[in-house]
Amino acid sequence: MKNLYILKMDATSIASAIKKKQLTSVEAVTVFIEQIKAVNPSINAVVEERFSEALHEAQEADNLLQNNISLGKLHGVPISIKESFHVKGMKTTGGLEHRQDLIYQEDAEVVQQLKQEGAIILGKTNTPALCFCQETDNKLYGRTNNPWDITKTAGGSSGGEGALLAAGGAAVGIGSDIGGSIRFPAHFNGIIGFKPGKDTVSTKGHFPSVQHELQGRMLTAGPMGKTVEDMQLIYEILSHSVPKPKTLHEFKIEILPAKPGYPLSNQTGKLLRQLENFLERIYSVQQIMPPYFKDSALIWQEIMSINGSKLVEDEAFNNDRSGLVRSFLKEKLRQRTKVHPYLSWAIMGAKMFKPSQKRVKEIADILQQGDELLKTYFDQRLLILPVYYQTALDHGQVFKEIFSIRKTYLQYMPYTAYANVWGLPSLTIPVGEDEKKLPIGIQIISGIGNEDAIFRLGKLLTKRFRGYKLAEVYKR
Repeated sequence: MKNLYILKMDATSIASAIKKKQLTSVEAVTVFIEQIKAVNPSINAVVEERFSEALHEAQEADNLLQNNISLGKLHGVPISIKESFHVKGMKTTGGLEHRQDLIYQEDAEVVQQLKQEGAIILGKTNTPALCFCQETDNKLYGRTNNPWDITKTAGGSSGGEGALLAAGGAAVGIGSDIGGSIRFPAHFNGIIGFKPGKDTVSTKGHFPSVQHELQGRMLTAGPMGKTVEDMQLIYEILSHSVPKPKTLHEFKIEILPAKPGYPLSNQTGKLLRQLENFLERIYSVQQIMPPYFKDSALIWQEIMSINGSKLVEDEAFNNDRSGLVRSFLKEKLRQRTKVHPYLSWAIMGAKMFKPSQKRVKEIADILQQGDELLKTYFDQRLLILPVYYQTALDHGQVFKEIFSIRKTYLQYMPYTAYANVWGLPSLTIPVGEDEKKLPIGIQIISGIGNEDAIFRLGKLLTKRFRGYKLAEVYKR
């Protein structure tokens, strides 16, 4: 029973218990290692572990505390890291076979920040190849499964993090997000995830890096875990700032209309109305589509397609002379290439949707105008959106919906693309379930500087609605 209690604890609670000497770091690390060993054969979330090192560091943390020396806010707390971040002494492969022997000798900046606060890294978690997809599968490590139903997607690109945290494999974790990569896994796996606003958290030491400054405004690193309190704690560590206190009564709360003109499952729609009914008893609530919402999915795709994703293609086919199209066809026929078809098809899509230099300039002008308008618009507004139109789908289905040549991303991506294109902070929390008990998450979005209000609303809703639940790995 004690082990189960520890597995459900968040980083904030574990850190407090360790400092009060109610729990040792060795105990916490041991429990999470045992859980990873138990669940990972089914979900394939952890792709590289450092269990021996973690136990050694935990013992050192306990010894320091015996001498009343504290390393920081995460003293002795076991965490997990998305594979795309460099960790000293560990690999960063991007799920590519030709990178499987690359070991890095320095930490990504966010990893360094967490270590300085005393966090202990248990291992690194799976991603799609080069983080270039909203589902997690690659040729090197294989597919990650959703712990609520292993026949379902865990989302991506931080899918390994989402699945591991849902199954109780770490206290908290770190992901990255350029197109819903924190929020898809948070929604599908029923955990909490926070995508910070642009330029508030460093992405130095993330692989792959962005290819263009417009992509830089969309990419960020952020926490994933079990509570909003943890999201706030980790964000303050990574951003070197404490958000200015806000009261929710200062804000108007806007929520997606009942008929938004985009796909939306019945269960998700009902939950949004329940949220609206709950909130309007206390606050000013209005159904609305925010400015630039309709344009965001197209702009997102065009920014991701700048230069036809040449640098991604060069990295993917580093030692493969067969070429992009031939590799994709060969894989579909024989499944014997070294590049996952998700990645090769996504690169082909980037070539098809590649914007001209003239269009890139137009996009930059639109973003400049939009940034100015939305800064005022979100000054005292909080926006509630879905993450995706329904719960976790069968493996491969999300990829088909977003990466279709029929441009169906225009239907399915606006909910998530909005916060990326405009560089807005977005908190994802689980607020309900469908008839199959699969989690449903929503986003709370506002402007940079309103993070405290976002967290306050998130805490309120997780107390009233579903919140985090520990998944028992379900095998159909």
